[in-house]
Amino acid sequence: MKILNILKKGTTVFIGLCLIQCSEEKKAVHTIDTTLQAEKKELPPKQPLSKDFKAYWYAGDAEITSYRLEQARYGEIREGNAVLIYVTEPFLEGKQVKADNRNPDNIPVLKLNATKNYLTGIYPYSIMSSTFYPVYNNQHALKSSFSAQEWCGQVYAQLNNRADFEVISHSYFESEADQQLVLPKTHLENEIWNIIRINPESLPLGNIEILPSLEYFRLKHKEVKAMQAKATLDNQGEVSIYTIKYIDNERELSISFNTEFPYEINGWEETFISGFGKNASKMTSKATQIRKLKTPYWKQNSNSYTSLRDSLGL
Repeated sequence: MKILNILKKGTTVFIGLCLIQCSEEKKAVHTIDTTLQAEKKELPPKQPLSKDFKAYWYAGDAEITSYRLEQARYGEIREGNAVLIYVTEPFLEGKQVKADNRNPDNIPVLKLNATKNYLTGIYPYSIMSSTFYPVYNNQHALKSSFSAQEWCGQVYAQLNNRADFEVISHSYFESEADQQLVLPKTHLENEIWNIIRINPESLPLGNIEILPSLEYFRLKHKEVKAMQAKATLDNQGEVSIYTIKYIDNERELSISFNTEFPYEINGWEETFISGFGKNASKMTSKATQIRKLKTPYWKQNSNSYTSLRDSLGL
């Protein structure tokens, strides 16, 4: 009987502790939900979508544009190709991924998948960046990621927009290895390409603080941090040029796009120090548009569609 009473008391204590713990967890979840709601309320109002925007970006297609690439790497210019793939899709804010199902909490985004492929001597480089930007243009990109593969190894970096910017980075270099850091929110170079396609008039101008592209940080082996820059928008009639000139590191990026909707990107130039040591010199990478295609590429994975690559000049 004594043992039974002890077990009963122990069970009562255990149940009591579980109830307290569950209560505390509910409070924690409620606090998180309240915090998220507060953050959402602080967002600027959503910018309305025009009829032209809806007709172009919600027609069930992606926009695929190919470019002839002249990429500076290791102090030499390499020939290759680049592709910009724009498509709208629902984004799940909590998990920070493309939503599988309809949900009132989904955020509609304009996603950009940008690829670059070129050779450095005997071995190839394959680079991809993905940026998810709200179509309502009322907050920073919700997520941006970057990966690069070549015969020496691979690197990966990801930025998530939560209470702050959360960044993770993985590299085969010992000095970089696995990193995690939290940064205050600021302009992102990766999101500029999305903003141009939604509303170039909302591009940041003047003396700004901006986080350079994840590609820059990983390929140049630099510390991930925001930098000071001067941003300008030059309207040249049918074509406009947006330029970011970094004050801290002699780097400059210029993006050329059509002044009228849908603000198609014609190409870009990026000037920076390429190479290391004695081989280092200021060089300019260039991308020139080849062709554009509007198509639901995710449905075109049969061999019969391979000829579409010819229409993109790839």
